[in-house]
Amino acid sequence: MIIKSYHNQKKFFSALRYLVIILSVIIIVFPIIWFALISFKTQKEAFSDKLTLIFKPTFVHYKKLFTSNTAFGRYYFNSITVSLFSTIFALLFGVTAAYALSRTKIKAKNNILLSILGARMVPPILFIIPYYVAFTRLGLIDTRLGLIIIYLQFNLTLVVWTMRAFFDDIPKDLEEAAIVDGAGDYTVFFKIVLPLTTPGVVSTTVLCLMMSWNEFVYPLLLTQLKAMTAPVAVVVFSSHEAADWGMVSAGSILLTLPVLFFVFMVKKYMAKGMLGGALKG
Repeated sequence: MIIKSYHNQKKFFSALRYLVIILSVIIIVFPIIWFALISFKTQKEAFSDKLTLIFKPTFVHYKKLFTSNTAFGRYYFNSITVSLFSTIFALLFGVTAAYALSRTKIKAKNNILLSILGARMVPPILFIIPYYVAFTRLGLIDTRLGLIIIYLQFNLTLVVWTMRAFFDDIPKDLEEAAIVDGAGDYTVFFKIVLPLTTPGVVSTTVLCLMMSWNEFVYPLLLTQLKAMTAPVAVVVFSSHEAADWGMVSAGSILLTLPVLFFVFMVKKYMAKGMLGGALKG
């Protein structure tokens, strides 16, 4: 009886676990599916009292995004440009800085790391006024360069803090053995250390891209029309187009696709990187 009761209890908790997983997936995926359906419906079908899952899809909302006066294509390009360049520069500077902090023995290292983490934890809205004043004097208001500089600051702290944990986990004996064999600093870093932290680099890259791609506050307040990014454009043209939710849904889906595609391509490395960062941090 005890064994039978144990097996029944095990089956119950197993079923409960799967039920929780299924419900969680539904809650997470449902808004995306709902927006995707609206983007392929006419305005009348989207706000019909009847829930229709089978309908004739239309691409009129996607066509309006790139053919009307919304200039969504330019804003989409701005998002791609700003996200890519801010992430690339953050990786170039942040990975090397993280390696230096991991290997250099200085008394103030912990203070430096805490200051980096503290800068990342400060609400971004607090920097709006200083950025606005500085960018006005430097002529960086409504420019892609200005957004790249802002995103670089926040991404850089993320890269340094995350990658330092991965470098700490790599045994220094490997580097010392390579140096004994005649390898220089360049070879040790790029041929030995960096390949071992590939999962960490990939997961950090994804996080930087997602944070830059989804950033809303700075583009909203520091750009106008020239350097406006896609997330802001979706909100702006929705009001200009009398709340055309079909266009809003289509724009939201187009904003989601690049992130989903990139995460899908690197999911193997990302899973390892997230797990490693959690265990090391």
